[in-house]
Amino acid sequence: MRRAAGLRTLEAALVRGGLAPVAGVDEAGRGPCAGPLVVAACLLAPKAYDKLAGLDDSKKLTEAAREELFPVVQRLALAWSVVVVPAWEIDSIGIHVANIEGMRRAVVGLEHNPGYILTDGFKVPGLPAPSLPVIGGDGTAACIAAASILAKVTRDRMMVELDAQLPGYGFAAHKGYNTPEHTAALRQLGPSTEHRRSWRNVRELEVPGGSRVATRAAHAR
Repeated sequence: MRRAAGLRTLEAALVRGGLAPVAGVDEAGRGPCAGPLVVAACLLAPKAYDKLAGLDDSKKLTEAAREELFPVVQRLALAWSVVVVPAWEIDSIGIHVANIEGMRRAVVGLEHNPGYILTDGFKVPGLPAPSLPVIGGDGTAACIAAASILAKVTRDRMMVELDAQLPGYGFAAHKGYNTPEHTAALRQLGPSTEHRRSWRNVRELEVPGGSRVATRAAHAR
């Protein structure tokens, strides 16, 4: 399919086929060893608003650009929904299942029922409407790009808050990803309650018999 209309090409084709409104779904935080997974779903109006012309894969945008687009997406979207899957749930069910479940929850949380759903990257069974997985969807479909911004900004803000609650790890800077600075802090302080025990690098550093509550309390002081 030619991208003559930019990120709107795929959605426009679905709308012409009578499958509107089209929802996009994306996540932030699949790779980090700390913090939640955040999943967002977004229904954009068929009209291509000029104020959303800067939509793109959230990872390609600067933090300032994402923050600027975040309230615009919320204001102009027909509906949007954000779901947070905490670290303990990721450990319990696994990151892939958590991602799929989060996408289901995000779609169900929309105030309007979508006629079609575009998911970023892989197929999500159990959705309430026909769906299509789109590889690199956040750089292909505007509704997925909008969802990626909602998810990314929400998660980044949460990690900044966690940095204040659990000082020393540098969450505000690396957002829970496995940077050298994060790895050094993890070795020095040990895992916090926000670290994912199902990640090997975290599990190997956990003190046998250690308490999550105690660990959080120690670092919150």
